[in-house]
Amino acid sequence: MTVKDIVQSLVDDGMCHCEKIGTSNYFWAFPSESAIKRQNRLKALEKDVEQMEAKKRELTDNIEKAQLGREQTDERTSLNEELAEIETQWNAQQTELQAFKECDPVLMKQKRDEAVVARDAANRWTDNIFIMQSWACEKFGMDSAAFAKHFDIPEDMDNI
Repeated sequence: MTVKDIVQSLVDDGMCHCEKIGTSNYFWAFPSESAIKRQNRLKALEKDVEQMEAKKRELTDNIEKAQLGREQTDERTSLNEELAEIETQWNAQQTELQAFKECDPVLMKQKRDEAVVARDAANRWTDNIFIMQSWACEKFGMDSAAFAKHFDIPEDMDNI
């Protein structure tokens, strides 16, 4: 490492300053500058600690306030049990609903519509194959059976 690299790393780390005056670069650092930076950082951290402690006290107070109405009573215990039972029933009904989902009328209509789209697309591509076959047979004087054999087209292929 050269002196220039070392001095540049000190400037990058903020341990010294650099000023260009004319064609020269001047580097300097004040002895008390690092102590002042540490003091400022310490003050900022102490302020953060105070803020966090205040927030902690506020949250603790909120928790205590929230716990006031939640003492364990017989009524509360029975309500919690009832809630758990209702949630269990709801989950069971959801799984039963999933079992019958395949018979959903909206889903069935969507599947029918998708089947129509798929059939139309298959017919369109089948028509395209027949168009290419007739064009090739006219252009090159081929027999349609030879074309079908050459391109592995089944003999029973037709529109759906």
